[in-house]
Formats: sequence, C-alpha cells, structure tokens
Amino acid sequence: MTFVEEVDERLRNLARPPGSLGLLERQARKAILAWGRWETSFRPKHLIFAADNGVCRSGAVAQLAEITYMQSSHMVAGTSAVTCFCRCNGIPWEVIDVGIDSADSVGLDYKIARGTADFAYGPAMTRDQLEAAFAAGRERVEKAVAEGYNFLSFGEMGIGNTTTSAAVLLGLTRGDVASLTGYGSSHGNFRLALRKQELIRTALTRYAPQLHDGADILQYVGGFDLAALTAAMRACADKGIPFYIDGFITAAALAAAVQLQPDVRDYALPSHMSKEPGMSAALRYAGFDEYDVPLWADLSLGEGTGAVLAVTLLRSLFYAIWHMDTLDGINADAARRHEEQKGGMDHGN
Repeated sequence: MTFVEEVDERLRNLARPPGSLGLLERQARKAILAWGRWETSFRPKHLIFAADNGVCRSGAVAQLAEITYMQSSHMVAGTSAVTCFCRCNGIPWEVIDVGIDSADSVGLDYKIARGTADFAYGPAMTRDQLEAAFAAGRERVEKAVAEGYNFLSFGEMGIGNTTTSAAVLLGLTRGDVASLTGYGSSHGNFRLALRKQELIRTALTRYAPQLHDGADILQYVGGFDLAALTAAMRACADKGIPFYIDGFITAAALAAAVQLQPDVRDYALPSHMSKEPGMSAALRYAGFDEYDVPLWADLSLGEGTGAVLAVTLLRSLFYAIWHMDTLDGINADAARRHEEQKGGMDHGN
C-alpha cells in the first residue's frame, strides 16, 4: 500500500459519513501528504514579515507610513489582533523586520533597507536587495523547521502593500488593472483607488521589457515583505512543510512563488477570502479557486489573522483524525450488539 493509499484508507475509516468533514478534511489530507509521513502532533508557528513601501510617497495610500512601525511593535508585544489570536490559542509567532522605515529594528532584524524605493520612479529594489529578502524568508522557515514546527502560517505588515501586491499580481497575470486593484484599507476612497491604478499601470508599462519572471516582477514593483514571503513559501515546499496563506498580500506572494516553483502549490492552503478584488485571480493563478477557501468572514485586516483562525480549525480536525473511532470498529460493535439482542430475543422465545 502506498502512503497516499494509506492516508486515504485511514481517512475513509473515520467514524463519520464519508466526506462529511468537508473542506477541512481535504486540507488535512493535503497537509499529511505534504509531510509524507504520519505526524503524531500538530506544531504550528506564525511568521509575520514587515516592511515599508516607497510607493506610498507617490500617493498610493491614505494612512501614515509610520503605522507600519507602530503596528509591528504591537505585534512583537502581542497586542495586535493576530498576536492576540496566537496568544489565545497557544500559537508561537515572530515578527521579521525586512524593511521597516526606522533606525531600529522591530522584532527579528533582517532589515534590508528603510523601505523599498518608490517604483513610480525606479525599481522598488536592487537585485542584491531582492536576494537578501529571499534569504530572510528561507532562513526563517529553515529555523522554524529546525525548532520542530511542522506547519506554518504567514502574515505581513506594511502600509501600501495592497498596491505592491496588485502590481505583482498584474505583472504575473497581465490582467486588467481596474478590476484587480482594490481599496486596501481605504474602503470607498475612489480617488485613491484610481491613483493606485495609475501608478501600477504606468510602472508595468515602463518596466515591461525587464519583467521576465516572478523574481523580476518582485524586484521592480514588489516589496521586501512580498519577496520574503515568496521565498518562505518556496522553502516550505523544499522542506515538506504545509502552510496557510492569509489574504490578498500573501496570495500575491504565493502566485509569485508558484510562478518560480510550481510545486509550491502542493504545500499551500488558502485560509480566508479577502475582500480585495485581486484575491480570486491570485488564487486561480496559484491553482486554487474560491471553493478551496474555508473562511468567508469578511476579513480585511491582514497580519495573518485569517490564517491563524484557520490554523485553530485545522488543529481541531487533526485532533479528531488522531482520536476518532473507526467505521470498522463501530460496524463491528453494531454487529455484535445486533447478535446479542437477537440472541436475547431467541432465548425469550
């Protein structure tokens, strides 16, 4: 019996109507196959990559860029939404500063620069900076694996990163800028949305001759957080570690990772459906659709909030897989009880 057959037989034999645990059961199956072996415990960790984005200076956002620093500090302290979720559920986390615009570092110091350059005027980063972001993402996954974690979830923090994510996705898909660029955290701000579209359209037109693959696109219009996430997901594939993406930003990073390394999709799990219009396109590019997403909760915060919530559901499902009775056992008990009752009636007669 192959490992795939063994997994399918074990899941088939759980004490419930076949398939009745739905999408979470299918995600658990995918995680087990990603491990390539039966694990006896579920050991998740949440990784948050934080960086600032130079395109904010060209009017891509309404918020102050300093929020990246402040919110990342709250994450380190455990007082942001996602880290409260982590604390509540006993999930370790770390914040990786790959480019926050500050003299000091926030969390783990992998600072490449104090934010990317403004892609409205030139490439967002140099090739060396891109490779440094890639190295940061790989190293944090390798460290987590060395520490014994067998499941990861990803989040991010960076004012302006819905703009960089839309730009990366559009660079990959060659889709329509207006239909795939959303409001980000400025819901209903039509003027801002049009400005984002203009910035992305102009940049992709200017850099088109240089955009040959996902790495080029990340370098010219991406962010340090996106590049680190892309490399982290590729490292998960290399190490046999399943992972949850969060919303639109991590979905754009997944799209870039799959473009560079197609087998990444075999280790990726979507967690929630972002309100950003590019979410569906990013998922489809990576080989998923909306029916593969377990949480439709109107979330739009980022940080990995949806991913961590999905981790708690998946952990419950794994506990059930490891502790549920089997259909074979229930059927045997039922047959035995039937014979006992039948024998009792025969004796009474």
